[in-house]
Formats: sequence, C-alpha cells, structure tokens
Amino acid sequence: MIPTASSSGPSAVYEREAGTWLPTELSRGPWDPRAQHGGAPSALLAHVAEGAAPAPGWRVARMSVELVKPVPVAPLRTHCNLQPGRSTARVTIDMLAGDVLVARGHALLVRGDPLTLPRDLPGGWSPVRLDRLPAECSDKVRIPGLPDGTSFHRTAMETRVAQGDPSRPGPSGAWFRLAVPLVQGAPTSPAMRAAAAADFGNGLSWVLPVNRYLFSNADLSLHLYREPVGEWIGLLSETQVDGGGTGIATSRLFDESGAIGIAVQTLVLRERAPAGAA
Repeated sequence: MIPTASSSGPSAVYEREAGTWLPTELSRGPWDPRAQHGGAPSALLAHVAEGAAPAPGWRVARMSVELVKPVPVAPLRTHCNLQPGRSTARVTIDMLAGDVLVARGHALLVRGDPLTLPRDLPGGWSPVRLDRLPAECSDKVRIPGLPDGTSFHRTAMETRVAQGDPSRPGPSGAWFRLAVPLVQGAPTSPAMRAAAAADFGNGLSWVLPVNRYLFSNADLSLHLYREPVGEWIGLLSETQVDGGGTGIATSRLFDESGAIGIAVQTLVLRERAPAGAA
C-alpha cells in the first residue's frame, strides 16, 4: 500500500485547475525553497507526454528534460507538439511560469508488439542489481547539509538505502517510491515513477560537500527499455566532477525484478560564498 503524507498537508505534488498546474510545497527542492526539486517537473512532463500519446498502448521509452531555469513553486502551463509515426511518436513539451520557459521535455513514445525472445539471450545488465530489495532495507537516504522540512525529497518521496552510504561521498544505491500521487486525481504511471526517482542520482552519489558546493543538474536523460513493475524504483548511481565547473551523474535503474534502464544528469557546479562574505 502506498503511504500518504500527513492529512494536515497537501495530498499530491500537483493540483490541476483550469489548464494550469499548481505545485504544492511537496514539489520543493533542496537548493532554494522557492524552486522545485527536478524530479517533480520531470515526472509531470512524463505525465503530459503520456497524455499526448496518439492512442492507448504507447509507452515512454526515452524522456529528456532540460531544466532551463529553476522551476518555481508557482503556477505552470504546458504546451505540447506531437509528431506521430507508425511505431514511434515524439512529443515536445514546453513548461512555462507566466511567459517564461522554465523546462522543456522531449519524449519518445513507442508502440511495441509482444515478441518471443531466445532463452539464451545475453544477460547484459541482468546480473547487476541492488544488494537488497526494499523489504530488506530500512534506513532513509540522508545527505548531509540538505534542509529538513516539507519537500519533494523529504516528504513526497519515500527512500530506503540499499547499497553504500549516501551520508558519505561516493557511489550509492537506494530505492524510491512516491508517498503521494504526483497529480491530484490522476494515476501515477510507471514512467512517472521512474522520472521522479531518476533525478535523485546526483544527490544519492554526491562527491562534493553541500555546505561548500552546489551541484544541481541542468538536465535529465532517462531511457527505459521496459516499464517498471511495482511502486519501487531502484537507483545505483555514481558521480564524476571536474574543476571546470561541470559534472555528470549516471544511474542504473531497477525495479524489484531487475534492470529497467539508465539515467544521466549534467551537473552544474558552483562554489558557495564563504559564510559572512559580502
């Protein structure tokens, strides 16, 4: 059973009113209380892309999200452009706050037909999985220096550490599931769950201390070779950074049965001003 947020707070990450998306405080991110966590608009863009599908039976195989500006905790509008085809369809979605473009999503939808694969198909990533399943984990993901309080990463998402130690720098693995619906009154699809979790890769595998550096992601590229099954999405993530001010976080994604895809984030690095500096 999916857990729910406190009855005294919002019951979903977004509400919908007259064609406008209204983010609640459950969308809030760790860097600025006025801005959303990247996982919230990424999952919302997946929802909008699925709603633009030419017909039932199409699924998201790729979702690229460009976070053009910090997405504010403020009313948003989305505009879609669909390019349909026989077995693939492409959807471009602009997300605007007022008249300002804050994010853009590019989704590749596929209409696959079931087929029988050889039993001796090479395993690829199949031997690679998280050390423990969600039921075997209990510790929450805690990243030193991130604020407490109602937010997407603390309240809207339930987390369980499965591998490594996210309180220390370096690669790590964890399970994620949404604790509330993403959109009030709408089902949360497998692609939405994957997009919401995939944006946690850079935080899960941090290498720079939060009190000295910002390492926010400017984009998210998610590739799913199959739809995840169940509520939990697992990430096995690692981060590389460079003194030139950029980095990359790479995540392998899982459900409880095995691998489902990969996600990559481009990181923008900044050194925080020393405390007390003008």
